[in-house]
Amino acid sequence: MRKFLTSILFASAAASLAFAGGAKEASASQQPLVLATVNNPDMQIMQKYAPTFTKQTGIEVNFVVMPENQLRQKVTEDVALGAGKYDIVTIGTYDTPFWGKNNWVVALDPFFQKMSDADRTAYDLDDLMPPIRSALSYNGQLYALPFYGESSMLFYRTDVLQQAGITMPQAPTWQQVADIAKKVNNPSANFYGIVLRGLPGWGENLAVFDTIINTFGARWFDQNWQPQFNTPQMRQAWQFYKQILADSGEPGPTTTGFTEGLALMSSGKAAMWYDATVAAGMLNSKDSQVAGKIGYALAPTAVKSNSGWLWSWALAIESASSQKAAAFKFVTWATSKDYINLIGTSVGWGQAPPGTRISTYQNPQYLAAAPFAQITLQSIQNAQYDNPTVDPVPYKGVQYVAIPEFQGLGDKVSQELAAYISNQKSLEDALAACQQDALQVAQSGGYLKQ
Repeated sequence: MRKFLTSILFASAAASLAFAGGAKEASASQQPLVLATVNNPDMQIMQKYAPTFTKQTGIEVNFVVMPENQLRQKVTEDVALGAGKYDIVTIGTYDTPFWGKNNWVVALDPFFQKMSDADRTAYDLDDLMPPIRSALSYNGQLYALPFYGESSMLFYRTDVLQQAGITMPQAPTWQQVADIAKKVNNPSANFYGIVLRGLPGWGENLAVFDTIINTFGARWFDQNWQPQFNTPQMRQAWQFYKQILADSGEPGPTTTGFTEGLALMSSGKAAMWYDATVAAGMLNSKDSQVAGKIGYALAPTAVKSNSGWLWSWALAIESASSQKAAAFKFVTWATSKDYINLIGTSVGWGQAPPGTRISTYQNPQYLAAAPFAQITLQSIQNAQYDNPTVDPVPYKGVQYVAIPEFQGLGDKVSQELAAYISNQKSLEDALAACQQDALQVAQSGGYLKQ
């Protein structure tokens, strides 16, 4: 979630982004595009700089900005009904393959084929990071373009740990993290050893917790799609998460999502935060009270030696949109090399959209301004999307199970996790409910063969 912009450099940006189309191509009848997006600072930057695109093309863009959980619900309803309320939607690596399969969003390859050779070369599809591009495709066709890409990492206060005589390993275990959190925790001073998401939602608390499930040796289903919430490994993961929050976490963790965690860490109220790599630039922006005091470590592990997730917030075009050509102009503009350069030169290279393009990590300006660049790149490249668990599983996805039913199932499990963390449910009752919910999905979805 990046800082707000302070200026918009229309003239220079228009010149540098010429590949997206000639000057003011829109006719008088061109309606504004409607873009549904999440309320994070990266998208706020996009919204601030959208007038640059409008000045160049004559195409206006209206933003509908929502919290993450609400965005998922509203956009899913719109595409499923074919209502066409939005022309462009912000979706992720989880949604894209299913939405492409259902023809809710359009394949982008035909639009690229209609580009001129010069425009296609300027956009440079081959520059997109292979893991991200693959996750945004279905049947070999690209259905969304990545605005930013991420894995997960541990952020920590270098000054706080140094004062405590602690050295953070580059690849810490969760037990080491828990021990450090206890040592530096000081709740009487409103300072917490670690911040972790507890807000219910399959894309909120489960994004973090699923990586813990995986690295502790647990899994959602076995190879035969039998639910695995009744295993010792799953129990250990749940107990650990509750314990580390109880010992050293922020108060009221079930109200903490990404945005709230970022606020706590950037305002200097926590020693550590495990979350999305995209937050690295935000913690080092001029609006952050801890800029220059943040260290970076790989996603913590337990039994499994690699646990970082893989995600991208991406832009897709609704099949029901009546303005697909104009929408394609915008999504290619907002995901281009030149957009990254625009943000890097105007806002700061540390706040340029990360995790999407190989060229970003070959840019000396970006590397000089982003001390987190190499660990972000390493985390994305090493994310084990196809083999997320210790024991074999029939599904893909690190911080989610890549089946259409997971959106509903994940939300239910996230509610059970929140109830357990807040002492509203016992571990036995929460896990039993998850086991039953997972069994129903396995049966109704036709995964579990009787």
